[in-house]
Amino acid sequence: MKIKFILFLSCTTFCLFSCTKKESITISGSTTVLPVISNAANAYKNTHTDVNIIVNAGGSGVGMNQLGEEKTSMGMISRDITNAEKEKYPKTNFKVIAIGKDAVVAVVSSEIYDAGITELTLAQLAAVYKGEIKNWKELGGPDKEILCVDKEAARGTRHVFMEIVMGDKEAEAPGADLVLGSNNEEQTSIVQSDAAIGMLSNAWLNDDVKGLNIKMNDSIFIEPSLANIVNGTYPITRNLEIVTRGEPKGQLKEFIDYVLGPEGQKFVEEAGYVKINR
Repeated sequence: MKIKFILFLSCTTFCLFSCTKKESITISGSTTVLPVISNAANAYKNTHTDVNIIVNAGGSGVGMNQLGEEKTSMGMISRDITNAEKEKYPKTNFKVIAIGKDAVVAVVSSEIYDAGITELTLAQLAAVYKGEIKNWKELGGPDKEILCVDKEAARGTRHVFMEIVMGDKEAEAPGADLVLGSNNEEQTSIVQSDAAIGMLSNAWLNDDVKGLNIKMNDSIFIEPSLANIVNGTYPITRNLEIVTRGEPKGQLKEFIDYVLGPEGQKFVEEAGYVKINR
């Protein structure tokens, strides 16, 4: 009788452990997409206690590599998948899902903006990153050397910016003085300078980091506003995306459906982006 009781107790203990074990979803990639997915994951877990969602940054390139190497359930990217990534993981069926829209904005230190540099042409931006323009006075600003901030090569923000400004998403930037990673790092460096220029998601603008209008001609200046992202007139826009290996299933699919639904899309707007269904 004792043996049967012990066996029953052991089976019961095993059942309780196995039945309460949570399913894990791991997500990594773009720091631009990160606040949306991180906040959505926290809210989702409050009502889905049987799943654990772990979200990490690292950049779009990191997210794609970890997804291709099956080290993560889902990647976050803020640019298109590259041909090199497709060639590196030929057996992986990447499923791309847009969750929002954003603009990549040329930004400057508030001191430069307040001194009169409120718009530049794409050609002028290219000249700065090529190192052909090195002082703000050449652009009608103060006599200060430009601190040109670039992003790491694999960053989605850089791909989108360079493709429009330089005509090549992998263009070199010999005029750059700093090469940084996350939006937070770049925002901080620009705040700490009084003569910097860089590239950031529209959601990362503030009183100390000002977004420049794009000068199309002598009379047309396009502001990096949410309205111009929605109507498509701002020239440097992009989809914010998540990527899975093939069609998502189970809890992963349910979480993605949540992000695309009304509750999840609130987090897109709260992060400063445009809802995908607009």
